[in-house]
Amino acid sequence: MAPQVITEALYGLLHEGRQVHAVHVITTRQGKEGLLSGLFGPDCHHLEDLLADFGLTETDLEFSSSNIHTLKNEAGLELEDIVTHDDNEILLKSCLELSFSFTREPDTSVLFLVAGGRKTMTSCLTLAAQFYGRSQDRLLHVLVSPEFENCRDFWFPPKNPVTVQLADSKGQPYFKETRYAEIQLITIPLLSVRDSLDGRFLDRPRPPAELMQSLIRDTPKMLVINLTEGKVCYGKMEQDFHPARLALYAYFADRKKECARKQPCSGCQECFVDAATVVTDDRVAGMYVRVAGSRLLEEMSISGINNLTLENFQSYKSKIRRDLLYGFGPSQIADLEIASMGSKPDTRYGIRLDKSRIRMEW
Repeated sequence: MAPQVITEALYGLLHEGRQVHAVHVITTRQGKEGLLSGLFGPDCHHLEDLLADFGLTETDLEFSSSNIHTLKNEAGLELEDIVTHDDNEILLKSCLELSFSFTREPDTSVLFLVAGGRKTMTSCLTLAAQFYGRSQDRLLHVLVSPEFENCRDFWFPPKNPVTVQLADSKGQPYFKETRYAEIQLITIPLLSVRDSLDGRFLDRPRPPAELMQSLIRDTPKMLVINLTEGKVCYGKMEQDFHPARLALYAYFADRKKECARKQPCSGCQECFVDAATVVTDDRVAGMYVRVAGSRLLEEMSISGINNLTLENFQSYKSKIRRDLLYGFGPSQIADLEIASMGSKPDTRYGIRLDKSRIRMEW
């Protein structure tokens, strides 16, 4: 019912130097009529004037009556308003279907503008964006100077300012130039779950219940030791590692992977090893060579990874634990840290995480 939000948002985007190639609007019958009369009427030049201010023409923007998506019931009748539970179901279904359609093209970016309309319309479009939005997509809202916000004659601040009639808090009219109007685009954090959906649920638009069911899966997180890129990944999180600490951590992860026992790792300590074995094992230095690349081991300091001792092994282990805590949080540390088993002098060290959930990349 306030088509001005479209020109205001377009102004905000163009003012920031962002390209807009197409506009699609989800609305009711009443909203469609207000949009057609406000932007596409024979005597309405708001959209044309806006584009001209930025050196564009209407051919630069795909926006016509066919881009107005009017909500319809099962009988094909356009909804007058969103006033019932069934109306809201139709709205949510339309938001999901359109969002699914527009995010299928990998080379596009979709800007979900949650402005105008009833609050339930904002909520439904936000939910659709969270299900189908990608990394290049954005969730936006437009803020307009309060005194201009409800002015029917204000569509955007034109390059050549004009004077419009406003109303004060008591409803008394007064006049003000559009040069004083400010338009701000607010980017709302888009917490997308698209990458967490089962791939089978991205073949066509799905009801929210099915999409939520797809998310309720206990998929084990993988621990990935990437020696080439110098980082450790767990699930969707990653943490950069100092080369020497990564080499030592990779050594323990590789020992776990190489364990020949077929039984699950839970409670098993077959791959755990004492500190004396670690500090004398050439495989630690070998891991460092993979991480450091062309850097010669001879360049390392006397206390470096090529000269592990019982004392600095404990220091390295402590720093690795700190890195894991910082990158993945305290709830994951028990599985990921270099844990110790047994009491001195028979303490052995290793990673508790099941070997099936560890992958080495080099």
